[in-house]
Amino acid sequence: MESPKLDRETLRLKALKNLNILDTKPDAQLDAVTKATQEYFKCKICLVSLIAEDRQWFKSRQCLDVSETPRNISFCTYAIAEEEYLIVTDATKDSRFAGGPLVKGEPHIRAYAGAILRSNDGYELGTLCVIHDEPRKFSAEEIRMLQEMAKKAETIINENKW
Repeated sequence: MESPKLDRETLRLKALKNLNILDTKPDAQLDAVTKATQEYFKCKICLVSLIAEDRQWFKSRQCLDVSETPRNISFCTYAIAEEEYLIVTDATKDSRFAGGPLVKGEPHIRAYAGAILRSNDGYELGTLCVIHDEPRKFSAEEIRMLQEMAKKAETIINENKW
């Protein structure tokens, strides 16, 4: 899979690196956000995903055993290339993802919604995302709620010393 190229990639990666958050221990505050988000959306998986140079790393995860995946197969890489969020109602019918290993194999992603998490200086760090194993539409209210929960996660990420 070919992932989108970001105009400010070097600066974005520098902002992520400056947080010193990658490969740190789980955080109770972020875990509370992902748990509440998972419950609200009744989704299979909920993540705080941070997009590094060649991987997406999960600072918080609900119901997913792996701590990272290659960046080139991640939905979140596409999400951070958007303005605010990415919605995929049926990944099997989306040409960007249909043939990908996360759709064809575990965790069998069908629906995805990811809201962008930004650094204090506005660089895209990753997403708060929800993943379903069945196709699903997201209402305007649900998208608003995902963005609100993402703001909570964003604040936690930017205010902590990792």
